[in-house]
Amino acid sequence: MDSVAFLPQHPDCNLAMSRASRRVSRTKCDRPVWKRIEAFNRGRRSELVARKYRAMSRDPFVFFRGTAHLFWEDWASVGGTALDDAPLAWCCGDLHLENFGSYRGDNGLAYFDLNDFDEAALAPATRDIARFLTSACLAAESLGLSTREVRQLEAGFLDGYTAALATGKARWVERSIATGWIRELLRSVEARTQQQLLDERTVLRDGRRVLRIDEKRTFKLPVTERRRVAQSIARFGARQPDPGFYRILDIVGRIAGTGSLGVSRYAVLIRGDGARDARILDVKAARPSALTTQLASSLAARQPATRNHAERVIQVQRRMQAIPPDLLSGMTIGSKPFVVRELQPVADRLDLAAWDGRVGRLRRAVTAMGELTAWAQLRGASQGGADSVDALISFARTRGTRSRLLAFARDYAKRARADWEDFRECLASESAAPTGK
Repeated sequence: MDSVAFLPQHPDCNLAMSRASRRVSRTKCDRPVWKRIEAFNRGRRSELVARKYRAMSRDPFVFFRGTAHLFWEDWASVGGTALDDAPLAWCCGDLHLENFGSYRGDNGLAYFDLNDFDEAALAPATRDIARFLTSACLAAESLGLSTREVRQLEAGFLDGYTAALATGKARWVERSIATGWIRELLRSVEARTQQQLLDERTVLRDGRRVLRIDEKRTFKLPVTERRRVAQSIARFGARQPDPGFYRILDIVGRIAGTGSLGVSRYAVLIRGDGARDARILDVKAARPSALTTQLASSLAARQPATRNHAERVIQVQRRMQAIPPDLLSGMTIGSKPFVVRELQPVADRLDLAAWDGRVGRLRRAVTAMGELTAWAQLRGASQGGADSVDALISFARTRGTRSRLLAFARDYAKRARADWEDFRECLASESAAPTGK
């Protein structure tokens, strides 16, 4: 998932520290939402935070994607705890319309499933559902859908979720059983090859393959940082069954996602099985879950112990996905934990910018997302403190929860839009202010 939004990437979004981004870092805006966002992003790469802010300013849905911490910080004060009377389940912590996508499992098949677990935690099952429904309200507004069409998306997701949960049996979506838009995506990505990925992401320089630096997805690292990452990758590779597979060919900084922009992240080109089958690793810093940090003390105490946040992310991904990818591991760089994955040619998402306007097509995809969410929770049942499958089945049949979820999501969507407007005004006022030079 390389884009910062479902909106097209603007050409002015380059990595060079622009005058506007320097103004952003010195902002004096006193809006509460701005202060909270600034506090959360403190310590990240300032030039990437500036890029993140520009993306968030363009659209309420992208703003929502980039501020999961606001959602969880607000949860109790906006009445979310009334929704916590639900079984404990493994939640991805940042469920929204663009946190589903295709990837290749360790059995060689391409799947469509949840694909982001940075904020994952053990929490009431309603937490992920409320966040997804809020995202649907905001994305539908951006897509120009009518109120009736938004209601169709909400109903589709909840119908898919409750029906799948009530069966008590986890299923999956791969090409042979996928339908509609998802099937088209899986068919298209399965034709992609490793060579195509390498041709897109690398160049030949003096007879050797190196990663392409375009300042949209990658950037050059300072020498000291590059050396530190290389040493850590080398130690990681030495512990693997085939150390030669992990021989380093190149390392650059990586730019991807929205909420995580600014955290340490690297693309690492390794030898793989040879010159024509080199691989690219995504090495991403793992931070505390925004969901976990806002849980009540009684729920926070029930989180399973892990060595670090990378281990938490990996454990939950393996629990919730139908078939996890083959290369999914953890390492440390200095004292910081990182999640290591392989960049795959089949990895992609449903591009909302390419939606053809057929609401039925979109609703079927959203219904599948509801099913996938239920199946992920069922897979994680009775593991690491999660409640049982029977508890989830009973929850699916509970009356009244649906209407409470919808009321909460619609109300919070209004709040998120108001926060976005405040944020955008702060960003615009600071960018227009004199630099003091």
